[in-house]
Amino acid sequence: MTVLDLGLPFLDEPRVVVPAPDAGPGNWSGAASAVLVDGVTYLTYRVRRPLTEGRGVAVVVAASPDGVAFETVCEVERDEFGAESFERPVVLRRPDGGWRLYLSCATPGSKHWWVEALDADTVEELPRGRRTVTLPGDETVGVKDPVVAVDDAGGWHLWSCDHPLTDTGEEDRMSTSYHSSSDGLAWTRHGTVLSPRSGMWDARGARVTAVVSLDPLVVLYDGRPRKEDNWHERCGVATGEPGAGPASALTSRTTQPLASQDSDGAWRYAATVRLPDGRLRCYAEIARPDGAHDLVTGILTGW
Repeated sequence: MTVLDLGLPFLDEPRVVVPAPDAGPGNWSGAASAVLVDGVTYLTYRVRRPLTEGRGVAVVVAASPDGVAFETVCEVERDEFGAESFERPVVLRRPDGGWRLYLSCATPGSKHWWVEALDADTVEELPRGRRTVTLPGDETVGVKDPVVAVDDAGGWHLWSCDHPLTDTGEEDRMSTSYHSSSDGLAWTRHGTVLSPRSGMWDARGARVTAVVSLDPLVVLYDGRPRKEDNWHERCGVATGEPGAGPASALTSRTTQPLASQDSDGAWRYAATVRLPDGRLRCYAEIARPDGAHDLVTGILTGW
């Protein structure tokens, strides 16, 4: 099978990893990322309440020997960062053996977002780690939901979700930019690599959420057709140009996205971990019948 033949994956025997914090719309556990280190899966996710109850209130880092049953290792509260809300975090072990946690932070009273990093020697110490603003955004764009990969040569790669702030009331629009770095803190932006497609299921936004492979470049991404579908994104597949590397422009391979059969249909923020046997474990935020979103995992099949 080549990357051009890739269809939509699906989860084999999905299981809830972290249930929503309460019942009903706006109560969501998800926006996760994960990494496998020395046989242990480290998962980070945000806990979100409805708009009237505080939005993204905390980021949790948890660990599991099997990738399914997790125990909390540490937690970061949004108030410690002066953020109005948290969105997708990323946890990883740095090439030097330390740990890093990237946080997506909302600027109070605005539609602006920035990305900040915490560095520490251990996972447990991350909430008290050294802080660095890595993607500040500006008055024209909010930047959030990073996807980070480190290649075998030690090069850092990041895909960010960009929200243009130039038109009041239209800030929910999404596109994806690619950035490179030598240390994962100071990033160089190389431009937009994935954009919404007019008239398609991703006409309002296109956000990379997981890099399945760097070579060839294969990603999972979120999309939605309308402004009204904000927070209810579906999942699709996109690929880079052969031989172009991580900075490649991405082309969607999905005409009908993966969606939940329940409530708002959300099947979003997919993240993947490559297991020692070659299989892909996936984590995704998926809508349930009462409108809440659970963080669910399963093995990706169909590829």
